[in-house]
Amino acid sequence: MDDNTIIELFFARSEQAIRELDSQYGKTFHKLSYNILNSCQDAEECVNDAYLGTWNAIPPARPSPLLAFVCKIVRNLSLTRYHSGRAAKRGGGSYTAALEELQECLASPGSVEGDLEEKELVQIIEDFLETLPAENRVILMRRYWFSDSCGEIAARTGLSEKNVSVRLARIRKQLRYYLQEREVLL
Repeated sequence: MDDNTIIELFFARSEQAIRELDSQYGKTFHKLSYNILNSCQDAEECVNDAYLGTWNAIPPARPSPLLAFVCKIVRNLSLTRYHSGRAAKRGGGSYTAALEELQECLASPGSVEGDLEEKELVQIIEDFLETLPAENRVILMRRYWFSDSCGEIAARTGLSEKNVSVRLARIRKQLRYYLQEREVLL
């Protein structure tokens, strides 16, 4: 079933919309949440909460693409749960490792100039992503947005795990330089 049909089911307030959404993308949502929380039970709860959030958002929203819309809800709910401490006490898994890798690139809280708004930083990072070849963009997003491990990214891209790891290190270095050039880092 395509996204538009699923969205129409939401507009018709049919519970079939949730079943179709889960059938189409459920594994992706669970994996995303699990990568952040490192807990099947917490991930399941976040995905279910995301389905409720989607139900409440559609209508009036008519998201395109649907996958990205719901992934954002799942990720935000998972991050909220992660930061609440419950999941962190059990170990954050890939998400914790990904955060530690990015610490060398991103400014620590409070070190970004006060007049640099969050939207400006987002735009700078989006501009940086545009400078990367498509494969490197995929690698970066899979690691730091989806919290995939290097092994999972390697399997997805056909590269070796070592190659993924080296590319990520180089991309982080490029990001740090890019941010420094724009005076985002002090």
